[in-house]
Amino acid sequence: MKILVIKGSPHKNGSSNLLAEQFEQGAKEAGHEVVEFDTARAKIAPCIACDYCHKAETEGSCCQKDDMKILKKEVIEADVLVFATPVYWHSTSAQIKLAIDRMYAFYNQISEGKKIVLLAAANNPNAHIMDPLVMTYKDICHSLKGENAGMVLAFHCGTREETEQSKYPEEAYELGKNIEK
Repeated sequence: MKILVIKGSPHKNGSSNLLAEQFEQGAKEAGHEVVEFDTARAKIAPCIACDYCHKAETEGSCCQKDDMKILKKEVIEADVLVFATPVYWHSTSAQIKLAIDRMYAFYNQISEGKKIVLLAAANNPNAHIMDPLVMTYKDICHSLKGENAGMVLAFHCGTREETEQSKYPEEAYELGKNIEK
């Protein structure tokens, strides 16, 4: 099974990337192919809502020429999509949000039934900090006609060290190891 991990942290060694690393390790040990796309290092422009992508002659193509063409190919080919993001102001990072917004161009080309996973890390010690993000994530699953295959919601994990000492890396590893088609 092909798993695409879409990372959204501007911090290479941050907490959400640690969760992604652990998920990937578990998935690889289970024999899955894992591909990463790092939105924080990619060149992705924001959607300009021009609807170029939904004209008959340009269906699914964006007028902007950037790294989304790479992500589009990987999203379409993947069996599982994993969104790994820090929580910034009750939502995803801006970096991953750019990619999610631009998926609008080709969402109808994404096959139904993909499994979708959320890995999120927040500095805030209150679990409710994840509520708006979870609501958005569930809407994304619905819009993509995908299946929520699991979430690791790591709150009170502002630094990599805090996250390493928590239960969340193990939860991410187990989710990756036990993901099924």
